[in-house]
Amino acid sequence: MIHPYTELRFINDTIGFGVVATALIPRGTITWTRDPLDRAISPEEVLALGPLFRAEIDKFTFIDGAGARVLCWDIAKYVNHSCEPTCLAPGFDFEIAVRDIAPGEQLCDDYGTLNLLEPFGCACGWAECRRIIRPDDRLRLADAWDDLVRAVFPTIGRVDQPLWPLVARRTEVEAAVLDATRVPSCRAHFPMAAAAPPPVRAESASNGARATSRRVSRRPGSSPA
Repeated sequence: MIHPYTELRFINDTIGFGVVATALIPRGTITWTRDPLDRAISPEEVLALGPLFRAEIDKFTFIDGAGARVLCWDIAKYVNHSCEPTCLAPGFDFEIAVRDIAPGEQLCDDYGTLNLLEPFGCACGWAECRRIIRPDDRLRLADAWDDLVRAVFPTIGRVDQPLWPLVARRTEVEAAVLDATRVPSCRAHFPMAAAAPPPVRAESASNGARATSRRVSRRPGSSPA
């Protein structure tokens, strides 16, 4: 579930739609958490669905650590990519704001964290944009992503957390708030190569909803419009 201080807005013709903050979301806020309404689709189910659903699966799902495609039921699937993400995931099934997100600003992930199967061209506009987001970014950048998350993790207990009732493994999260060395790495979300789903079509763009190719989609590639 996405944070309640968000809404879906049209960004521009290149990006399409995105998820925007309607009020200040302070750093350390849990901005999304996996919940029981999110649908996990196994690789076998993806194949069984056939080509009729493939474009939507590619566009609106991301790949989790078990190799399943996750379809978010709410507007979380429209969270776009940025090489300067506002939100990142620790090794728990939620994302956290790594800096303050101002009203009117997009919530963005780094799709490099979302188990991409194909590279895609990025147009996020950041001065240090990587230009091409690649499947092996997760191997090269995981330590940097972990450092960003661990730096803000202790603030979880100091800001309002409307999504807290949906957070799994709360005892472990609370322990990590007190000791950031106990924050699990984002590598916990990276599936073994043998478990990875079949490849998807690469697309060129800056956004996607939470796409994998995500969760590519939308956690890379194209706009949902």
